[in-house]
Amino acid sequence: MIPQSFIQDLLHRVDIVDVIDRHVKLKKAGANFAACCPFHSEKSPSFTVSQTKQFYHCFGCGAHGTAVSFLMEYSGLGFVEAVKDLAQGAGLTVPEERRDERGDQPRRARNEGEDGEDLNDIMLTAAQFFRGALKEAPQAIAYLKKRGLSGDVAKKFGVGYAPEGWQNLERAFPNYQSSVLTTVGLVKQNEEGRRYDIFRDRIMFPIVDVKGNVIGFGGRVLDTGEPKYLNSPETPLFEKGRELYGLYQARRAIRDAGRVIVVEGYMDVVALAQHGVEYAVATLGTATTPTHVQKLLRQTDEIVYCFDGDNAGRRAAWRALENSLGQLADGKEVRFLFLPQGEDPDSYVRQHGKEQFEKLLDDAMPLSKFLFSELSSHGDRNTHEGRAKLLQEAKPLVKQITTAPMLSLMLRKQLAEITGITQQELDSEYQIKSAPMAAPARRQAPLQRSITQTVIELLVLDGALARLAERALLAPGVGLAGIDQHELSALDRLLVLLTTEGKPLNIAEFFRDTEFSDLFSVVEVGVLWRQEQGFSGEELEAEFAGAWRQLVERIRKARSNALLEKSRQHGWSAEEQAQFLLLQQPVSLKSSR
Repeated sequence: MIPQSFIQDLLHRVDIVDVIDRHVKLKKAGANFAACCPFHSEKSPSFTVSQTKQFYHCFGCGAHGTAVSFLMEYSGLGFVEAVKDLAQGAGLTVPEERRDERGDQPRRARNEGEDGEDLNDIMLTAAQFFRGALKEAPQAIAYLKKRGLSGDVAKKFGVGYAPEGWQNLERAFPNYQSSVLTTVGLVKQNEEGRRYDIFRDRIMFPIVDVKGNVIGFGGRVLDTGEPKYLNSPETPLFEKGRELYGLYQARRAIRDAGRVIVVEGYMDVVALAQHGVEYAVATLGTATTPTHVQKLLRQTDEIVYCFDGDNAGRRAAWRALENSLGQLADGKEVRFLFLPQGEDPDSYVRQHGKEQFEKLLDDAMPLSKFLFSELSSHGDRNTHEGRAKLLQEAKPLVKQITTAPMLSLMLRKQLAEITGITQQELDSEYQIKSAPMAAPARRQAPLQRSITQTVIELLVLDGALARLAERALLAPGVGLAGIDQHELSALDRLLVLLTTEGKPLNIAEFFRDTEFSDLFSVVEVGVLWRQEQGFSGEELEAEFAGAWRQLVERIRKARSNALLEKSRQHGWSAEEQAQFLLLQQPVSLKSSR
């Protein structure tokens, strides 16, 4: 666990405008900064960054958060990775208590070896060795030139060469017997204890994470041989199901193009980049996973899977479809391109060029069409039995689409038409409840808030308003029917924070791991909207005074009614009678002085 106090200190030290501007060019817009949203396609800016509140919000897609959450969404980092990335830039060391599963022994960090070696440094040393070896390998250089690869593109992707022989890495690592070399997947040891390099006589493609660290390698044979591609094994740094080759180099091009191409091989990615198609990535010897899809849809609104047109290619495409369904969102698009028999992206772009290849991309098959064409090929739609089989096979697939309600609706309508039943009958069979479509978020005032949420929003916007509030009125007691006690508890905790502990830089981040985290995430949206309107301090104080009086009046009436009801049934104690008389006094605020 990273201490909450450290996260708050870190957010005080970094400027969210600087953090985001390194990835998305921001322009000054009144009190805030604006840009086209990096999380969805749009032509006019609806992405707003508040330097005062250290918070961003998109009025188009609803994305919002702090510098930490921005790095998580934009770069696909985990929470701890995002904090460490920010801390590194701020010159801070992240304090972290690390325990093993039993909780009683310290454990090594993910990027540390047995003796504390930095695994990333080990991999970087290996990558530098392979690049140097390429310069001394005319046969490897000739192979790359034959494939049409220029020196600039080879340099961009860090392409290298693993020489023939069994222990060439001894030249890069004097302690060749170190266990760290096996930990990172560079060296193996056989049953007799003899150690040898895993990669030999192969073109080497470094695999890097979203921060540019080398975490693994892919090696391709120069001519014939098996396996054609050899990937690093799973290591503390490298998980095939989470990483994509070329994503680090392609991120800017993906955003500029508005789409990403997923191909099967390293050479496909590099060859496409050589011909100006720089927005391609490749899976790493595994089928496309939901994590891959999630990462890519954070970068762009359109994924095009590009596979060979043979049976193996269509099987790979079907697995990609299955693993994409649960990640879809309305406004996102997944399509499939099947190249002519015997072609792959590398050979096609070399023969036909960028323009022709991109025409194929423009005509790629939509997910819905591929879905129904594949399902329909499994039976005869002209028979009841064939249509029943289609419905049965489509059921688990359609039910995966839970985050794209409009797409799900249209697919169910089409499926109902194909099989000759009503959509209501299909939804009943699939146990899907039809729900009204939510209207898209617009750049307007937030949706109706409870009065308690309004009070919280104003306090988050201007913590000095806490001086006007009387916490005693929020004390637990009888008669709070109709008032959200969870929100009241959050308000009480916030007032304590503002009046006795000092306001943290970002309230939502402070409450991240508490029972109130969801509430404060919602509140921040209203805060940013109010900030954009440019309300003066006097206007905010007037709104707070009105909202506070309204909240307290509701509490007063609810408790008074509860006490009256109790008196009718059981009578009052002297204490309850005093409480009732106190509640009849007019609502007032504490002095603003």
